[in-house]
Amino acid sequence: MPELPDIAAYLSALAPRVGGKRLKQIRLASPFLLRTVRPPLAAVEGQLLRELRRVGKRIAWGMENHLWLVFHLMIAGRLHWRAPGAKLAGRQNLAAFDFPEGSLVLTEAGSKRRASSHIVRGEEGLRSIDPGGIEILSSDLAAFRAALTRENRTLKRALTDARLVSGVGNAYSDEILHAARLSPVALTRKLKPDEWERLFRAAGETLQLWIDRLRAEALDSFPEKVTAFRKDMAVHGKYQEPCPKCGDKILRIRYADSETNYCARCQTGGKVLADRSLSRLLGSDWPRTMEELEAWTRPG
Repeated sequence: MPELPDIAAYLSALAPRVGGKRLKQIRLASPFLLRTVRPPLAAVEGQLLRELRRVGKRIAWGMENHLWLVFHLMIAGRLHWRAPGAKLAGRQNLAAFDFPEGSLVLTEAGSKRRASSHIVRGEEGLRSIDPGGIEILSSDLAAFRAALTRENRTLKRALTDARLVSGVGNAYSDEILHAARLSPVALTRKLKPDEWERLFRAAGETLQLWIDRLRAEALDSFPEKVTAFRKDMAVHGKYQEPCPKCGDKILRIRYADSETNYCARCQTGGKVLADRSLSRLLGSDWPRTMEELEAWTRPG
């Protein structure tokens, strides 16, 4: 799912292409993309796009008639800049937004249709679809700590809860926790003051680092290949690869359709966190330390 740095890159790439331009036409190939019926779709056609804004993990277009067209790309939705009037061929093409100099095409891989768009009226309408999480880069430590301790959650769950933190998902939460040297399953109400300081600093620095990198790439070309797995990431998507800090192999916790990646030596004091499926199978035989894991996986 595109997260804060990815959305920032999209906005940087969209600004010179659609900012201040007239949205000539919207072509829907999938009627399920639009989740609102009032105001109608036609109400934003022919309008100037006056403002581009991020709302959590959403992209919002402010039109001249005070309506907002809001996109949530979810897991597999992506944006592509094409020639004017680009055809919508293939099941992955859900919609095209035609501007004078090109067409923005929204695609979604896979068979599940989770990407969505809404049309809302004014700032009040925009607030109605905002989950309400704090913006880390404009927050202070006290506000950050207050948000994450609203409930006694694991750090992984707290960082990825859009009601608590804005724009952070599975990928960048892994990177933040690795930079902070904190366990993904540490409970928010158990953290010590110095751990809060490390977490807050790591969150801001990690997000800003990737915002700067991805925006720089977007200056050269439209970000066509937005992905949660980047070669320069420290732990996310790096299972069994060496940790860039200590050299130990990156481990993971798998659940549903996602996973948490971490370094046991850097983040959990050497403790191997239980993977639900394997620990359920192995029971008391599940390795609890790096040494036990290495012995358990060693051939022979």
